[in-house]
Amino acid sequence: MRRVVVVGHGMVGSRFAEDLVIADPTVEVTVLGKEPVPAYNRVLLSSVVAGSKRPELLGIAGPAHPRVRVLTGVAAVDVDRARRLVVDGRGNAHPYDELVLATGSAARVPPIQGVAYDTGLVEGVFVLKDMADATGIVAATQPGRRAVVLGAGVLGVEVATGLARRGLAVRVVHLADRLMERQLGWEASQVAVAGLQRLGITTHVGASVVGVTIRRGRLEAVRFGDGLEASADLFVMCTGTVPETVLARRAGLSCDRGVVVDDDLRSPDDPHVHAIGDCAQPPTGATGLVAQGWQQAARLVDRLTDRDATSTTGATHDVVRVKAPGMSLVSMGVCGDFDRDDPRYRVLSLKDPMSGRYAEVVVTSGHLVGATCIGDADVAATLSALYTRALPVPDDPALLLVRALAGGGGPASPAKRPDELADDDRVCTCNSVSAGRIRDAVRGGCASVADVAAATRASTGCGDCAGVVGALVTATDTAAQDHTLVRSTS
Repeated sequence: MRRVVVVGHGMVGSRFAEDLVIADPTVEVTVLGKEPVPAYNRVLLSSVVAGSKRPELLGIAGPAHPRVRVLTGVAAVDVDRARRLVVDGRGNAHPYDELVLATGSAARVPPIQGVAYDTGLVEGVFVLKDMADATGIVAATQPGRRAVVLGAGVLGVEVATGLARRGLAVRVVHLADRLMERQLGWEASQVAVAGLQRLGITTHVGASVVGVTIRRGRLEAVRFGDGLEASADLFVMCTGTVPETVLARRAGLSCDRGVVVDDDLRSPDDPHVHAIGDCAQPPTGATGLVAQGWQQAARLVDRLTDRDATSTTGATHDVVRVKAPGMSLVSMGVCGDFDRDDPRYRVLSLKDPMSGRYAEVVVTSGHLVGATCIGDADVAATLSALYTRALPVPDDPALLLVRALAGGGGPASPAKRPDELADDDRVCTCNSVSAGRIRDAVRGGCASVADVAAATRASTGCGDCAGVVGALVTATDTAAQDHTLVRSTS
């Protein structure tokens, strides 16, 4: 048997291990996961903070497999590449023929005076990167407490709205000149800020945090770059991530920002070492989205098993849906900062700041190549369907926005009801799962969203498709019962 050791039991490492043993009956996999729990959906940690998801519902680890050994709470501390051994924190050695680094990333902690001791963050100061962080934040939340969130990117907005949902007074501080500058242009950002204000969240852009005030070992206030200070019981830093490369550097592997790999996800220093997910730095760059890590896992399985590459044709993974309780916000493709005078683009937008709604579409050659939508989930669903399915837009794209903002998207809206979805319509964008595949799973015995997720992986990414999956389960099951009743009465 060929021995493969995977370091990291996150969303990417677990996916790779599960797929590899299915693809290759001659391989045995050992997975070292430093967290004390099996793989879970890290994308939904902000939903745990908000109270809309329970921690135990985030698990995504597949069923036990006789050729996969998962060691939870066991960290890899050293790699002996000469002898092909991984040494864990308990002193045990794990031999390998192929080593896969899926160590992910760590939360970036800015150089802010007073936020940490040598042993860790000060009480009341948090990041949000793993389940322990999420449950720690939840344990510290009480209605009436005051929270400062540093960073108004996607995660910062999700955390801020989640804390506000729990009854905290929330202040968001962002160094850039507008909120979510990667996804939102100026007008869209202003509408988003107004939406946060309606939720009771104060937003400061173009501001910095330089230090915190501690009293009796616990956070008391947060100090800003302009000299002002705000009382705070919680300070949550959502300031990005850095690839986890400590193990790779210790092993003498080439690292830049991440672990350097070639197009085959292989280290240039060792043909038996590979890296996937957030820790990897491939030639084409990294997006930080879990879908890219899953694609890398699939490619590496293909390479290690010498099978034809898994097709990802038509898969679109750059739709960003902000999981912000009380505010719908979606962006995709060309958005944020781009040249709106570029002759390649036809850009149309409608905004209604009073109601907190904004929509912008970017069209090229009759197809949607980018969009931003705030405050209207139905419009967002329509635009997402057009974008992910590469469907043609109307000859006058303004009609799409006018119909949608007027209430309903028009009779030709591609945002279909679940019972209208064709079998080849994609339901789960993250995992490229079609409606037909979900229906087949239901006919095969799946009776719930969790059953379908286990069988097809639909809804295990961002989770936004869970409602549609549930409706398909109900509709397919009802149709099957009706068919059975017709046959029995005839």
